[in-house]
Amino acid sequence: MSSLIVSSLCGCSGPILSFQAEQKDDPAREPVSTGSITKAPTTFGKDLGDEDWRRAHAALAVALDPQGNGKPVKWENPDTAMRGSVNPTGLPYVDNDEICRDFLASVIAPATSRFVRGTGCKPSGGNWELKRLKSAAKPATT
Repeated sequence: MSSLIVSSLCGCSGPILSFQAEQKDDPAREPVSTGSITKAPTTFGKDLGDEDWRRAHAALAVALDPQGNGKPVKWENPDTAMRGSVNPTGLPYVDNDEICRDFLASVIAPATSRFVRGTGCKPSGGNWELKRLKSAAKPATT
């Protein structure tokens, strides 16, 4: 709902009108949950070992880099046969003084595969951290 504020200043010949834009939900953004404190995710899943996550995190950092080309970045650990990719799904944006970017990642294990959708953020001069992560439906094959 728009709000209208009318005020007058001494020496002015008329009122100053100020409008506040109506806030609409952005379907591309997930609502911020409130009411409970949840721990930020630290990996793409419990099935990733330390070295798997180190390689996946390196791919995440390259894929989400605001000065990068916006293309998917692959990762692989030949010792565990785990592999995947990280694909940025939007432009970088600023949230709470951090640079953030949404992504879709694949995780391919010898017996299973899955997709996870999330948001990575990093403070100036810091490392990328996962802020949000959820399972995503597999894309339809054509």
